[in-house]
Amino acid sequence: MGRTLQNTMINLGLQNACDEAVYQLGLDMEELEEIEEDAGLGNGGLGRLAACFLDSMATLGLAAYGYGIRYEYGIFNQKIRDGWQVEEADDWLRHGNPWEKARPEYMLPVHFYGRVEHSAAGAKWIDTQVVLALPYDTPVPGYMNNTVNTMRLWSARAPNDFNLRDFNVGDYIQAVLDRNLAENISRVLYPNDNFFEGKELRLKQEYFVVAATLQDIIRRFKASKFGSTDSIRTVFDSFPDQVAIQLNDTHPAMAIPELMRIFVDIEKLPWDKAWDITKRTFAYTNHTVLPEALERWPVDLVEKLLPRHLQIIYEINQRHLDHIASLFPNDVDRLRRMSLIEEGDTKRINMAHLCIVGSHAVNGVAKIHSEIVKTQVFEDFAALEPEKFQNKTNGITPRRWLLLCNPGLADIIAEKIGEDYVRDLSQLTKLHRFVDDDLFIREVAKVKQENKVKFALYLEKEYKVKINPSSMFDVHVKRIHEYKRQLMNCLHIITMYNRIRRDPAKLFVPRTVIIGGKAAPGYHMAKMIIKLINAVAQVVNNDPMVGSKLKVIFLENYRVSLAEKVIPATDLSEQISTAGTEASGTGNMKFMLNGALTIGTMDGANVEMAEEAGEENLFIFGMRVEDVTELDRKGYNAQLYYDRLPELKQAVDQIKSGFFSPKDPNLFNDVVNMLFHHDRFKVFADYEAYVKCQEKVSELYLNSKAWTKMVIRNIAAAGKFSSDRTIKEYARDIWHVEPSDLKIPPPNEPRDAGQDKTPNGTAA
Repeated sequence: MGRTLQNTMINLGLQNACDEAVYQLGLDMEELEEIEEDAGLGNGGLGRLAACFLDSMATLGLAAYGYGIRYEYGIFNQKIRDGWQVEEADDWLRHGNPWEKARPEYMLPVHFYGRVEHSAAGAKWIDTQVVLALPYDTPVPGYMNNTVNTMRLWSARAPNDFNLRDFNVGDYIQAVLDRNLAENISRVLYPNDNFFEGKELRLKQEYFVVAATLQDIIRRFKASKFGSTDSIRTVFDSFPDQVAIQLNDTHPAMAIPELMRIFVDIEKLPWDKAWDITKRTFAYTNHTVLPEALERWPVDLVEKLLPRHLQIIYEINQRHLDHIASLFPNDVDRLRRMSLIEEGDTKRINMAHLCIVGSHAVNGVAKIHSEIVKTQVFEDFAALEPEKFQNKTNGITPRRWLLLCNPGLADIIAEKIGEDYVRDLSQLTKLHRFVDDDLFIREVAKVKQENKVKFALYLEKEYKVKINPSSMFDVHVKRIHEYKRQLMNCLHIITMYNRIRRDPAKLFVPRTVIIGGKAAPGYHMAKMIIKLINAVAQVVNNDPMVGSKLKVIFLENYRVSLAEKVIPATDLSEQISTAGTEASGTGNMKFMLNGALTIGTMDGANVEMAEEAGEENLFIFGMRVEDVTELDRKGYNAQLYYDRLPELKQAVDQIKSGFFSPKDPNLFNDVVNMLFHHDRFKVFADYEAYVKCQEKVSELYLNSKAWTKMVIRNIAAAGKFSSDRTIKEYARDIWHVEPSDLKIPPPNEPRDAGQDKTPNGTAA
C-alpha cells in the first residue's frame, strides 16, 4: 500500500488546505510525509496491483472490500553491505499505525488440524485447534466522491484458554508463552515473488485469511435483507447475485473448499446446490506462467492441517474427472493432465486447477498473457469451456502514480485539457493536439528536468555519488529475478564501459543507470546478480577515463515510496523480460504515464503499450514469443552467441576473469556457468538486439525536442492503463455490477430519505 497520508489528502481534496495549515504551524509537509513508514504487505506487482484496485473501486463507487493479513513484519528492509543484499525485519508498526482501527467486536474463530467424523447427519470437523482472527480496518477513500471503502486485514490471536483447557499439567507460564505459536500466523510476510515455497506456516496463512473472510462475508449476507431465513435456515439462492469474490492468484484458493464446507457441513445445503452457488461466486485471476511459481500443495500436509478440506477437494476432483471422462472416454492422459491431484513421488494439489474448476471466470492480466493461459498453460480447460477464459489488462491508479508523485506534470496536463482526466484517463488522448506545440514541449521537458534535479540531489545525499542531471536516467526497478533479465542490463553497462575506454574521445551520450529491487532471501542467483551489479558499479564509478559519462547506482530498499521518487525522474524505462514470461507488468505503465520512454521486449503489457502509442514510439527489440518457442524447439546454445559477438565475449570474459572482483576472481562463476549452460531466459540470444536498440535510444536522446515529442505521444496513449478502466471491465464482465460516478453527499449535508447508499446491490 505504501504511505497513506498524501494519498488521503489528495482523494479528499484537502492537500492544499493541509499544506497551508501545516506551513502556518512552521512545519514542512514534505518533511512530515517522509516520516510515515510504507505499509509493505506484499511482494511486488501482485500486491501493488491490489492496492491500485482498491483505489479504483472506491473511486468508481463500488461497494468493495479488500481482505488480507495484517503482517506484523512486511517485506524485509534491504540493506546493501559490501555490495551484498542483507535483510532486516520491517518493524513497520513500531510507532503504531494511525490509519487502522481494530474491530474486536468482529473477531472470528479459525480452525486447524483435528479430524473428521462422518455420521447420518453429515461430516463434522472436530478436535481442532482454534486461532482467533482480529480484524483491523483501514479506510480506502475514493477520489473526490465522498466514498470510503474498507480494507480489512486479519491479525492472529490465541484464545484466552489456549493450551490451558486440555489435560494441562499446570505449566501455566509455558502455556501463556505458547500463545506465540498461534499468533505467529500473522507475524511475517513470505518474501518470495514468483516462487512457491510449500511451507506449513504459509498454508496456515492462506487458510487463515480465507476462513476469516468467508465467515465475515456470510455474516454480512445474513444480516442483509437478502439473506432471508426460511424457518431458521438461510436461503442462499441469491448469494452469487449479492457477493462476488475475486481470487488474486491461487493464494486464497482454499476459499473454494472452505465455502463448500460451510454450505454443505454447516448450512446443510445439498452438494450440487452448494457447488453451483460456489462456482457462481468465485472468479480467478492468474498472474504468472512460470512453473516454479504455481502452487502445488502436498496432499499429506493438507490432510494434517485441513482434513475436511482435503476430502472436499477429492470430491470436487472426482466429479470433475467423471465429467471429463464422459466427454472424452478412454482419454486417460487428458484425465491425468486435468486432475486437481498430481500423482508422483509426493501427491500434490494443483491449486490453479482447483481455481479454474471452482470459478465461473478465469482471466489473465494482459492480452498476450491471457492468450498463453488459454493456448498453453491451461489449454485442456480452455478447450472444455472457452467462454470461461477472459482478459483483463492490468492498470495503475493515476491518483498515486501521477497526481501524488508528479504534481508538476499533472498540472501542465490540466492546463491543456482540464482536470477531468484524473477520473477518466482516456482523455489524455487530447494531448495529441499539442505534440507540435513548442511551448508545451518545453514545459514537459522542464518538468522532467526539475524531477531529475530533485532526484539527483536525493541520490547524492543518500549515496554520496555526484550525478549529472543532464545525463539520461536509465532506470530498471522491479523485483530481482532471472526472467526480468537485470543481467542483460548489466552486460549492456559493461559494453558501454568498454566502448568508452576503447575510444575516450568519441561522442558518448552520458547515462546514469539506476537498478533497484529486492531478491528473495533464499534466491541465490538473484543475490549474485545484485552483487555483480554493485561490483560493476564500483569499477565504472571510480574509473577516471569514464568520468561523468557513465554512472551506475543500485537503489537500496526499492519500495512504493522510493518508486514515487524515481519514476517521475526517469528518461528510459527498462522492461526487458524474455517474451512470454512477464504476465503484464505495471511499472511499465507508471513510467509511460510519467514521461519516460520504454525500451522493452514484446512481453506483457508492453505489447499493448506499443499498440496504443504506435510501435515506432517505443524502443521494441528482441525475440517475440514465437521466436522463443522456435529457439526452444531447436535448442538454445549460448556458446554460439558468445563466439559470434566480440563485445559480448569481452564482457563475459571480464566477469569470468575477476575483472570486477579482483579479490575473488571466481566470485561470479555461478552466474557465468548459468549463462552458458542453464539460462532458461536466453540473455545472450537478445543481447545483440538490445545493444543495437540502446544505440538508437542514445541517438534520439541527443535530439531533445524529438525525444520530448515522443514522450508526449506516450503520455497521450497511456489512458488505457488506468486501473479505473481495468476495474470497470471486472465489474461489467465478471462481477456484474455497475460502477457509479454519483458523488455521495458529504456527511454534513442531509441525504434524501429515498436515496439508497449503495446503487449496486453486489459487494465485490
